[in-house]
Amino acid sequence: MDQLFELSKRAEADCAEVFKRIDAVSEINTGKVLRAFQKHRVSAPMFAETTGYGYDDLGRDTLETIWAEVFGAEAALVRQNYVNGTHAIASAMYACLRPGDTLLAATGAPYDTLQSVIGITGNYPGNMGQYGISYAQVDLKSDGTPDIEGIKKAAADKSVKVVEVQRSSGYATRPALSVDIIERICDAVHYVNSGAAVVVDNCYGEFTEIREPCDVGADLIAGSLIKNPGGGLAPTGGYVAGRRDLVEAAAMRLTVPGIGGECGCSPFGSRLFYQGLFTAPHVTAQALKTAVFAARMTELMGYASRPAFDAPRSDIIQSIDLGKPELLVKFCKGIQFGSPVDSYVTPEPWDMPGYEDKVIMAAGTFVQGASIELSCDGPMREPYTAYMQGGITYEAGKLGVLSALESLTEKM
Repeated sequence: MDQLFELSKRAEADCAEVFKRIDAVSEINTGKVLRAFQKHRVSAPMFAETTGYGYDDLGRDTLETIWAEVFGAEAALVRQNYVNGTHAIASAMYACLRPGDTLLAATGAPYDTLQSVIGITGNYPGNMGQYGISYAQVDLKSDGTPDIEGIKKAAADKSVKVVEVQRSSGYATRPALSVDIIERICDAVHYVNSGAAVVVDNCYGEFTEIREPCDVGADLIAGSLIKNPGGGLAPTGGYVAGRRDLVEAAAMRLTVPGIGGECGCSPFGSRLFYQGLFTAPHVTAQALKTAVFAARMTELMGYASRPAFDAPRSDIIQSIDLGKPELLVKFCKGIQFGSPVDSYVTPEPWDMPGYEDKVIMAAGTFVQGASIELSCDGPMREPYTAYMQGGITYEAGKLGVLSALESLTEKM
C-alpha cells in the first residue's frame, strides 16, 4: 500500500487542473439549483410525508416545478414510485409510442436492461414488441461517436416516433455523449421528422456539464434518483422531464390513464429528495474527481482506462480494461472491501435480472444499489472491463480506489 500512496501523490498532482475545472462546473450548477429553491420558496412544510392517494402533495408538486426549471424542461415527474432508472426511461418511451410506431436507437444497442423492455432480449410480457412497436438501430461510427447522417436517414421514416439516445456509455467502450453532441442529434432528428421525440437516457450524466439535454432540444430525459440527481440522499425513485404533454403521457404510464400524476403520495416525505437535489452538483463533482483519480492511477499502472484522466467528461463512469476475469473479480472485491457499508462482504458474479451475461457488482452503499456512491460492476465477458462510478466524497472515493488497486496485486 505504501507504493500506491506514493503513486497517488503523483496522480493527484497530475489531476489538479482537472479538479479545478470540475469545481467550476459544480459552482455554476449549485447556483442554478439554489436560485430555483429560492424562487419557489422552499420551506419546511414541503418536506412532510403524505399518504394514500397523495392529492395536492405540495412538496412533490413544488419539487417537480423546481426540477423542470433546473433541467431546462417544461415539466417534470419526480416520483418515489419509480423503482429504478430503467422504469423511468421505459415510461418516457411508452409515453410517445403506439402500435405500429418505430423506436429508433440512435447510439447503438441500448443498455442491457432496456433491451428486455424493447423486446430485443427475453420476450417478457408487455414488452414493446408485443404491442406492435418496431425497433431499428443506428450503429456508432468506428470511433465510437454517433453517425449523424445515419441517424438523419433512419429518422426520416415517419413511423419513427421515438429516437432513443443513451448519454452514458453503459457497458460499451464508446465515450459518453456530451451535451453538444446530443444537440446535434436533436437538430438532425427534428429537421427530418417533426413528429419524432428525442428521448435521452440521462443516467450518470446529470450535472457533469453546465447544460442538460432539454436545454438543447431533447423532448424528454429520464433517469434515476439514486444516481447523480439524488445527491446520495434520495432513498429511491426516478424522474422524467421535458415537454409538458409528453411528461403527462409518461405519468399515465407510471400510474394509469385518467389518473396520471395527480396521485402518488410521498411516504418517505420529500426532504431527502430536496436535500439530495441541492447537494447533487457537489456530490457529482466528488464522483467525477474519484473517476479522474482512478483513471490517472490505472494509467500509471499500465491499464487501459477510458476516458483518459484529462479528457472531457459527460458522465461519472470510469471504465478500466483488466483483461482477465480474475482481475475483474479482484478489482470489484477491492471496491467492496474499501466501502463504508458491507465491507466484509465478498461480491461474486451472478445471473442478474435483465442482463445476458453474469455480472459482478460491488456496492457497499448506504442506499442499496446507489451508483452515485462508490460502486463498481462489470459483465463477465471480454475484455473484462470494470465500470466504476460514484463517490459521495472524494476522500473516501480515493481510498476505495486504492483498496481496489491493492487487491489486484493479491494472490487468488
